[in-house]
Amino acid sequence: MLFDKIIFGPVRSRRFGVSLGINLIPTTQKICTFDCIYCECGWTNDTDTRHFPPRAHVSAMLKQTLEQMQQQNEKPDSITFSGNGEPTLHPDFSTIIDDTIALRNQYFPTTLITVLSNSTTLDNESVFEALKKVENNTMKLDAGTEKTYRQIDRCFNKNMTLDRITENLCRFQGNLIIQTLFLRGSYGGEYIDNTTDEEVSEWLKRLELIRPRKTLLYPIDRTTPAKDLEYIARPKLEIIAQKVRSLNIETLTFD
Repeated sequence: MLFDKIIFGPVRSRRFGVSLGINLIPTTQKICTFDCIYCECGWTNDTDTRHFPPRAHVSAMLKQTLEQMQQQNEKPDSITFSGNGEPTLHPDFSTIIDDTIALRNQYFPTTLITVLSNSTTLDNESVFEALKKVENNTMKLDAGTEKTYRQIDRCFNKNMTLDRITENLCRFQGNLIIQTLFLRGSYGGEYIDNTTDEEVSEWLKRLELIRPRKTLLYPIDRTTPAKDLEYIARPKLEIIAQKVRSLNIETLTFD
């Protein structure tokens, strides 16, 4: 499933309420640093970065939509960067964030700005600084061990290790949200499970280092490109959530 618009919604989000989406990736392809086995947008077949929508067009489309929502008295809970891949890959990401903050302040000053990121671009200082400006910088951490991270997220940059991602997430000094998708199943002749005691234990160690202000745990919700993956039911997620809460980290689970 690819998003066919730059501005989409608002939609009812499991995590962020009434969410107005911003897709900074081309509407005809997926561009990402990951090739996740569970991604609703499918496999990553193209990492070309030359065809992103222009900053001015994104800003104009957002302004038009916010004006319409204001006229209709439809306040969004969140303006959410997601879409067909990794939003922070847009070459003008930092200035688009500045534009979005200004428009939010003009039309709906109490609406939160959310960025859903896979955490791989934090070596780019302009991306890191831009993410610090938004209320919900929501970063992916799908595994506790390097092996499982490679199995699930399949990062194209082999130098972007799970330890490196963890180090970068620690730089937020707790001002971030961690999101983790739990699954089990088979792909590429390997059995993959990030819900095992060993895997969860290692993941918890990383959370202790990162100390996020909130953690969001959720299962597969839509069709996945890898076909033999299993939905993790709410009771199992709650068991994991209780372990996170024991670290004094607010944790929410979703069906």
